[in-house]
Amino acid sequence: MSDEMKEQAFQVLFAVNVSNHTEKKKTGNVELTYLSWPFAWAEVKKRYPDAAYEIERNEDGLPYVYDPKTGYMVFTKMTIEGITHEMWLPVMDGANRAMKAEPYTYVTGIGQYRKEKVCEAATMFDINKTIMRCLVKNIAMFGLGLYIFAGEDLPIAEAPKPGLQRLASQAEIKTTKMLVNALGWSWDEFCKKNSFNPNEITGEQIGKALQYLRSLPVKK
Repeated sequence: MSDEMKEQAFQVLFAVNVSNHTEKKKTGNVELTYLSWPFAWAEVKKRYPDAAYEIERNEDGLPYVYDPKTGYMVFTKMTIEGITHEMWLPVMDGANRAMKAEPYTYVTGIGQYRKEKVCEAATMFDINKTIMRCLVKNIAMFGLGLYIFAGEDLPIAEAPKPGLQRLASQAEIKTTKMLVNALGWSWDEFCKKNSFNPNEITGEQIGKALQYLRSLPVKK
């Protein structure tokens, strides 16, 4: 497959607006954004009927790997137009704590705010849910919904104080760099063209950059 065809496949999926098919879940001060897996898979198949994915299994045929110290991890593999990407995701509870075979306690806060909490043991329901979320992230590697992952799985950025601007997070910059490179540009050129200071890029600038990248016309 030519580089031009690979770029076209990425832009076709990257141009799809997924905003109306996301769900937000908040636990404490953390709010996460999830994209509906049936919608994501349907959008891929409508454009690339031969697309296929695989849920990787261990030597016992189970769809996960497990380590008593670190917990469960699931893996998927997807192929679109001859391109294959892999993805992995740990099984986590609502507080983003790694789930294990047995429940365990952990401490949050200090002093009067110190609390002891419990992370429940993982069930097959938790594993199945994580597999489908892993699949969505796998699909995002091909462009669909990738823009929402600048903040996905990360706490919502605190609002800046009046008169100040929030600097872009490393996750936001990393995601934008990946998109810029995938579209055939260098990061330095992109920053220069948009008058960005690479060391002081604000969250607002990153937001506008992502909006611009999503507005690019799909090559025919």
